Amino acid sequence: MNGFGPSFGGGFNLMFTIIPILVGIGFIFVIGGILYSLINHAKNARAPKESCYARIVSKRMDVRHHTNHHNHDGAHHSTNSSRTYYYITLEFDNGTRKEYLDVKNLYGLVVEGDTGYAAVQGEWIVAFERSHSEPLR
Repeated sequence: MNGFGPSFGGGFNLMFTIIPILVGIGFIFVIGGILYSLINHAKNARAPKESCYARIVSKRMDVRHHTNHHNHDGAHHSTNSSRTYYYITLEFDNGTRKEYLDVKNLYGLVVEGDTGYAAVQGEWIVAFERSHSEPLR
């Protein structure tokens, strides 16, 4: 040992033991996230559609950014992407509120305070028919 940095002893071998474990754990998290998304989507898609009278009390957007780093032919590249999720919160006759994911592009067609019949399917809002009758309390 010359005193100028680490030796190639146990530390180097430890790195080749820990890195595959960390990569395996990351792989498990990615596969788990994909499976969770698929199961959640299937659950909502199989849920019965229900129509109920409600008032739109709020709308919100959730922008999620993702950066993917990769090497190609020795050059480092990164790809940036984003996705916006739209949510609509409904208030029902009994005063309860629930937020739904907008999967049918209703976000720009409705405003807070609109009342009418909302078709919901699981955690999704799939339709909204505006009513011109007496508003909710």
